[in-house]
Amino acid sequence: PARAEFTVCNQTLDVINLSIGQEVGNDFETEGCWTVGANHCAEVIRDELVNRFIYVFANDVFGQALLNGTTEMCVGPKRFVIRGIESCWQRGHRAVKFFEVDTQAVERWTFIVVAPASQ
Repeated sequence: PARAEFTVCNQTLDVINLSIGQEVGNDFETEGCWTVGANHCAEVIRDELVNRFIYVFANDVFGQALLNGTTEMCVGPKRFVIRGIESCWQRGHRAVKFFEVDTQAVERWTFIVVAPASQ
């Protein structure tokens, strides 16, 4: 049987740190952090996708965000699972902008992170 999953591939020249967010029950939950080498992929959701929208935050080893996100959610240091996206700072987390990925309600999706265009 086909496996359902959400995979993120790193097509930058550097290692990236990756976090995801999705709706769980009646609230949002963020999880991280995966370290993904250049030209490698990570399966970040191994279960059947139940949400049409998955939120991705990726930064490089210098802490620079690689995606132009608009949805503010919480992240923590090292490995974390954070329930809720409100009052990040007050709860001891950092607020960052996640990029919304529309999976078009399919069971399996691959998202590719590319190096941002130079400005």
